[in-house]
Amino acid sequence: MSRPSRISRRAILRGVGATIALPWMEAMAPAAGLGGPSGAAPVAPKRMAFFYVPNGVHMQDWKPKDEGAGYNLPWILEPLASVKDDLLVLSGLEQHNGQALGDGPGDHARSLSSFLTGAHPYKTDGANIKVGISVDQMAAVHIGGRTRLPSLELGIERGGQSGNCDSGYSCAYSSNISWRSATTPMAKEVNPRFVFDRLFSGRGKTGTAAERQKRELYERSILDYVLEDAQSLRGRIGLNDRRKMDEYLTSVREIEQRIAKAETPVQLDGGVARPSGVPKDYAEHVRLMFELIALAFQTDTTRICTFMFANEGSSRPYPFLDVPEGHHDLSHHGGDAKKHAKIRKINRFHIEEFGRLLTRLKSIREGDQSVLDNSMIVYGSGIGDGDRHNHDDLPVLFAGKGGGSIKTGRHVVYKPEPLNNLYLSMLDKMGVPCDRIGDSTGKLGKLDG
Repeated sequence: MSRPSRISRRAILRGVGATIALPWMEAMAPAAGLGGPSGAAPVAPKRMAFFYVPNGVHMQDWKPKDEGAGYNLPWILEPLASVKDDLLVLSGLEQHNGQALGDGPGDHARSLSSFLTGAHPYKTDGANIKVGISVDQMAAVHIGGRTRLPSLELGIERGGQSGNCDSGYSCAYSSNISWRSATTPMAKEVNPRFVFDRLFSGRGKTGTAAERQKRELYERSILDYVLEDAQSLRGRIGLNDRRKMDEYLTSVREIEQRIAKAETPVQLDGGVARPSGVPKDYAEHVRLMFELIALAFQTDTTRICTFMFANEGSSRPYPFLDVPEGHHDLSHHGGDAKKHAKIRKINRFHIEEFGRLLTRLKSIREGDQSVLDNSMIVYGSGIGDGDRHNHDDLPVLFAGKGGGSIKTGRHVVYKPEPLNNLYLSMLDKMGVPCDRIGDSTGKLGKLDG
C-alpha cells in the first residue's frame, strides 16, 4: 500500500465555478527535512472574533461573586459550564469613549461605535460620520492577506447607514461594529446564503448570479462541483484524514440544506411566491451564522470575524422565550422585577447560542489542539446595565487560549481599566504592531495567569 502523500495547508477542492477550502489534516504536517520533523503538526493559525449583544445585560446574574479559578458561573453564564475551562470572565473593564463627553444623549450609538474602535464618535446624522478604525480591521490590515477573506462581518439585523437613529447620531453608529477607517464602516452580511457563497464558491451576492441560479435550477449541491477533485484527494490521504474530510463535507452539505430550507418561498395570496431571504426563526438564523463562522475558521478562509446579535438599541422581541416585549424597552427596567426576569431570559439565550459555537470550535481538532485553543474570542456589550447606560464594568467574556498564551478558567477582576488594553494584548499575540487604541494605557495584565 502506498504511503499517504503530503498536501499543502492551502489545498482546496476545485470544480467549475466552485472552490472549497479544506480543514487541517494530518497530511498537512511537514515531511522530514521540509520545515520540521516527520509527523510534526504545522503551526496552527491564531484567530480573533468579537461578538456583540445590545442593550447591556442583567449584571446581577452575570458577574461571578468569587475571583480566580474557583468561581461559580452565575445563572446567565451557566450554559457555558462545558467550556468553563476555556473561558475568562473579565470584570472591571470600561470604554471611556462610550460616555457622553459633552455630547448629551446617544449612549446606544456611542456604545457600539466605540466598542472595538476605542474612539468617541462625532455626533452627526449626516454623511460626515467619524469614529476610528476598529481592532478587527487593524488586524485585517496586517494579517488579512494570509487568507482568502481578510475578515468576515456578520449579523442578524441589517440596520441603516444614514439618518438619525439615536438622539442625533447617525444610524451607521448603531448598525456597525467594524470600521475600516474612521469614516468607513464595514457593513455586515445578514443573509446566510450570501455568506455561504463567499466562503465556498467565492462569488457572494455581487458575483456571478447566473452560476448560482443554474445550480439551483438543477437542485445541485456545491459539493457536486468538486466531487471529482475530492475523490482524487481521498486516494492520496490516510484513513483518519478521509474520515475528517467526509465529516467536514457532510457539515458543509448540512448547512447548505438548512439554508435552502430557510429560503423556501412563502406563498402569498394570488399565487405569488416571495423568497423569505433569511430564516424567519431567529435562533436558527443565529445558529446558521455560527456554523458558517466555525467553517470559516476551520478552513482558514479567514482569521478575523465580528458578529452582532442585533443592532444597538434593538427592540427585537423574543416571543419564543415568552418575551413579546422589545428588548430595548425592557432594558429600561426602572428596577421592575418582571422586566429583570425577561431581560435575563434574553441574556441567557444569547449565551446558550454562544456556548454552542464554542463547543463546536472546541470539537474541531488541529493536531493536539482545537480551533478554540488557537482562538481569542471576545463576547460583550458596550453598555453595562441597560437602565443606567453605564460604560464601566462592562460585561465581557474572553474565550480561547490564543495558541497557548492565555490561562483560561478564571474570573479576573480589574480595578477600572480600559477595555482597549485587552485589544492591545490581542493584537500583540496576533503579531500585529499597535501602540495605542483609544484611551489604552498598555497591554492588559493577568491574561497569562
